[in-house]
Amino acid sequence: MERFSFEVRGAAGLHARPAADLVACAQQFACNIELSLGSEHCDAKRIFGVLGLDAGQGDTVVVTCEGSDEHEARMTLEQLAQEL
Repeated sequence: MERFSFEVRGAAGLHARPAADLVACAQQFACNIELSLGSEHCDAKRIFGVLGLDAGQGDTVVVTCEGSDEHEARMTLEQLAQEL
């Protein structure tokens, strides 16, 4: 299992465009990828789950990758998260 966190920087939070970018990136990997914000959790490969987190500017989102390609997923998603 690999885990990292990122702070949502965009003024509009994790809205439709960045959420769609994150989901598209996550879907490239076979491993399970979960996003967490406080007590809320979702599958990072499902757009409605990601939007349902309602992550706003300044929120810290935790990303957990678990499976055969978890390291590659973490590295790729961590790079993308710097732009969100």
